[in-house]
Amino acid sequence: MDRTLAASLDTASRRQPASAPLALSRIVAYALPAIPLAALTLPLYVLVPTFYTETLGLSLASVGFALLLVRIFDAVNDPLIGWAADRFRPDFGRRRALFAISLPLTAISAFMLFWPPVDATVWWLAGWGLMLSLGYTAALIPFSAWGAELATDYHGRSRITAWREGLTLIGTLIAIALPFSIGFDQAGGVHGLAALGLLILVALPLFGAVAVAMTPEPVEHSRTRVNLRSGLTHLARNRPFLRLIAAFFLNGLANGIPATLFLYFVSARLGLPDARGPLLFFYFLCAIAGVPLAAWAARRFGKHRAWCYGMLAACAAFAPAPLLPEGSLIAFAAICAVTGLLLGFDLALPPAIQADVIDVDTASSGEQRSGTYFAAWSLATKLSLAGGVGVAFPALAVFGFDPAASAETGEGLTALAVAYAWVPIAAKLASIAIMWNFPLDEAAQKTLRDRIEEV
Repeated sequence: MDRTLAASLDTASRRQPASAPLALSRIVAYALPAIPLAALTLPLYVLVPTFYTETLGLSLASVGFALLLVRIFDAVNDPLIGWAADRFRPDFGRRRALFAISLPLTAISAFMLFWPPVDATVWWLAGWGLMLSLGYTAALIPFSAWGAELATDYHGRSRITAWREGLTLIGTLIAIALPFSIGFDQAGGVHGLAALGLLILVALPLFGAVAVAMTPEPVEHSRTRVNLRSGLTHLARNRPFLRLIAAFFLNGLANGIPATLFLYFVSARLGLPDARGPLLFFYFLCAIAGVPLAAWAARRFGKHRAWCYGMLAACAAFAPAPLLPEGSLIAFAAICAVTGLLLGFDLALPPAIQADVIDVDTASSGEQRSGTYFAAWSLATKLSLAGGVGVAFPALAVFGFDPAASAETGEGLTALAVAYAWVPIAAKLASIAIMWNFPLDEAAQKTLRDRIEEV
């Protein structure tokens, strides 16, 4: 082990006792930045394209090209920043330092993107979009790795991810409520998107500073460094990780398809266009209650089985959706309530299991490479969201569904209903099959930690 790494580990070991449970106040402090980080995510994919095309008047093709450029850059960012997050070892701490450095760029880029001048061009969108992509990825990957390393015990990780994902949902609700309550159909003045940008500009550095000041740098248990080729070999041989990321991708696809089609289903299939915003808000509000329920279920049944039970229940709740008649507001609201509650399982449990599969790599490779693993996790998330659009829209087009049409045929609406609910159920069932007999339970994880922490 080289001297730089040894010095870094010695410094880290003085910051936090290896076995000390983290106080609730420090967990909440760590999780606070999840609110502004989540508040900028949903608008970037949903509101920004609408604002730049409909309000600023840019062409759909130019906005689509700019956002495609941002997403390609984003995909390249993930592995590079993941690698850098594991290699960057200043005295301040490799997780806290990179996270802190990223915050000004992320906050300023979000502000500039969400409050453009009235004569902004597509180059404004592309330029600040690229800067936001760089800053957001540089914040999110060390932030996620930081949380995974703060606790080393099986259930302690569930507790940390539950708090973080609960605050993520609060940020999502803010991102829905604030722009729509103020409105963003006028380019001048403080419109709804600009107000959200102002909030992020203030809250992200402020909450980030609280997290950095109050949350310790986790102990690093690396004994050596592995080169890129060897690191990729260890990752490819990490069977629990491969199973988890395959299940996560399929479940992400199952969530991404109805997310993509939600507005169309409520408006065209149910005939309730005015209920779209309230139902979406209600869905995420129910998910907040699902997070502590997921944490309880993980303690009762184990993380992977609790996640499987949550996915099974979501399949059962989602199955009647295509059979609802037009105007079924109460029935569909009930489905939103149950599936929203179960979204808490999808948010809280997979990242906690991810922290466990990183232990497999740490025990075999000798280096704690959480950044690399969360980079792969981030890339899988983005691919599943993109896959939702790539699967749903072409399939609906085959059956004649046209979201721009004033009236839809019965065949098109049936295809919309099936794609919205039953196709995602098939993907969730495949994810359940992969995870049902997952090998990393509490006992196996404890054995791994004993190997990692032995001197």
